Amino acid sequence: SIAVYEGILADYPGQAKLWMSLGHALKKRRSNLFNSKRWMEAWLRLKRELLLTFTAVFKSSRHIYAQVIDDSKGTTLAAASTLSPEMKGKRAKEKKVEVAKWVGTLIAEKALARQIKKVVFDRNGFLYHGRIKALAESAREKGLQF
Repeated sequence: SIAVYEGILADYPGQAKLWMSLGHALKKRRSNLFNSKRWMEAWLRLKRELLLTFTAVFKSSRHIYAQVIDDSKGTTLAAASTLSPEMKGKRAKEKKVEVAKWVGTLIAEKALARQIKKVVFDRNGFLYHGRIKALAESAREKGLQF
């Protein structure tokens, strides 16, 4: 609804153009409103630190993806997912959380190989729980700093 939409814009003064440019049309369902607002809060926090490279994470029902991105150049510096060649055969019998740990280890190794030690962790609106948390903690254990 428009009233709810305007209420969210009131929470973020000066961010109306940013919100519009993101192209999010809020639906009537309440859960979509909270998901969009949670995503916006996380994105605005990250926007302050865009000078750094960041690790973007996406998960679907079967797979999880992670990328280390240099936003100033618009390039992907390292990428890992459950579909990576390095992960072939490992994900068939394991649980999703265990596979997410492997992906976190793999993305950390690839980033450290390119001399990237400090990144911003972009959870992409997903709750820091389960597979997202497992990926982040395994990347930290390997030496990547968030």
